[in-house]
Amino acid sequence: MKLYFAPGACSLSPHIVLREAGLDFELEKVDLKSKKTESGQDFTTINPKGYVPTLQLDDGSVLTEGPAIVQYIADKAPQSKLAPANGTMERYRLQELLNFISTELHKGFSPLFNPAYPEEVKKLVRENLGKRFDGLRTTLEKGPYLTGEQFTVADAYLFTVLNWGQWTGIDINQWPVLKAFYTRVSERPHVQAALQAERMAKK
Repeated sequence: MKLYFAPGACSLSPHIVLREAGLDFELEKVDLKSKKTESGQDFTTINPKGYVPTLQLDDGSVLTEGPAIVQYIADKAPQSKLAPANGTMERYRLQELLNFISTELHKGFSPLFNPAYPEEVKKLVRENLGKRFDGLRTTLEKGPYLTGEQFTVADAYLFTVLNWGQWTGIDINQWPVLKAFYTRVSERPHVQAALQAERMAKK
């Protein structure tokens, strides 16, 4: 498998999950502005949507969209317990979390990365995200991870999104439970390895 990624982008989530799953994979960096891969290929010929993450499977087929990719990876390595079994209520709860992170948090951050948005709009965006973080606080008070004791693909995704606070003027120290979660996940060896690999890729 090959993961097309951009350092610091939402592709960090499947990058972490691939390492946690113990699967063999390659990484290829994408310049999202030029739409070129590190090897010089036109990225839109691989993923016409033009954004990461994109996972190229061993048979050459391509899977896009982070929540779908991380569930595929988890199902390839069920022993890792990164996702509950398909068809169970626990799996639907996981999908519920992935959808919440994708639509309410991930997309919520988008205006904060756009220099065209005025600061007064960004202030409202931060306030709306703060309300979502207030709700997450209640969930994370019940256990170390989103579903309880077990680290799952949803935790990798939430960590990735929380990581953007440092570049968008959102201080997660306002939510001690979220800060503790972020620190806990950041200390996982496979998360450290993914962060290090992406830091090296920036150079």
